[in-house]
Amino acid sequence: MINPALVISLDFELHWGRFDKYPLESCLGYYRNTKDVIPRLLDLFTKYEIHVTWATVGMLMAESREELEYFSPELKPSYTNRLFSAYTWVDSQKKLFKEALFAPDLVKMIIDTPNQELGSHSFAHYYSLEEGQNHKQWEADLKSANRIAFEKFGHTHYSLVFPRNQYSEKYLKVAESEGFQAVRTNPKDWFWQSVQHEKFLKKVFRTGDTLFPLGLKTSYLVDKPKNGIIPLPASRLLRPFRPNSFFNLKRIDRIKKEIETTIKFGEFYHLWWHPHNFGHYPKENLMKLEELLQWVRQKMEINGIETLSMKEAAEKCKKRALN
Repeated sequence: MINPALVISLDFELHWGRFDKYPLESCLGYYRNTKDVIPRLLDLFTKYEIHVTWATVGMLMAESREELEYFSPELKPSYTNRLFSAYTWVDSQKKLFKEALFAPDLVKMIIDTPNQELGSHSFAHYYSLEEGQNHKQWEADLKSANRIAFEKFGHTHYSLVFPRNQYSEKYLKVAESEGFQAVRTNPKDWFWQSVQHEKFLKKVFRTGDTLFPLGLKTSYLVDKPKNGIIPLPASRLLRPFRPNSFFNLKRIDRIKKEIETTIKFGEFYHLWWHPHNFGHYPKENLMKLEELLQWVRQKMEINGIETLSMKEAAEKCKKRALN
């Protein structure tokens, strides 16, 4: 039996995760807030000794359009719906706003902060279940993600989070061939499956499950590796603060109860969110997060739960499998 553990992963993407949904210029203040929040997140993680994986889109590691083009793969995704392509979107932009798209300074800050792991969220926020693209294009994307991290920061990726949580066995195998050893997968609940085309009922159940137990138990012991990669299923999305909402406290209480169950059974619990989720109401979001981290720190001291990056969690699972 291993110690119970809280695994945290953040999808660091800025506008690269939202270009196909929102206009850029109307969101610039939102991304400025997000960039201001990230050093404060790192300070909180350091203060409470919280280990975190930052699954980062490779494109935001660039400094400019020119550097972006330099690191981009020759083989690009041929989505049937071209609006899903970050490259098509870039070509349509006269100006690329640095505050919304590029953050190599923050990537360096993450690498330099103790107990923080730089993971990958693909190079171009790649959708691996959308029609038209293929596994060779996915392979090319991962090569670019690994290349920019290594050439700019001397970093070798270990952990991967698929954009929009879209993945399949074939694409996991490609990721393994590119050196990835840990991956965040989806919960086993029916309303988390086949996510490339969202259905209204599934969205309703996902939202409701943040308040009341509508699915399976969220803590777990890790399954056997898939294609050599350790799967670390998501347990819960930390949803952002909303003003005058009764659900703010309700959602945090639900997370605490699930962590209590994790401690009881000596399992893993995987919490995740996007840093840009704190772009609206940053003060309130940071305050609520600190309250949760204070509570987690108490559980670490009293109940022995530890916090782990995805890499650390995967390595513990591999070690356990050898014993």
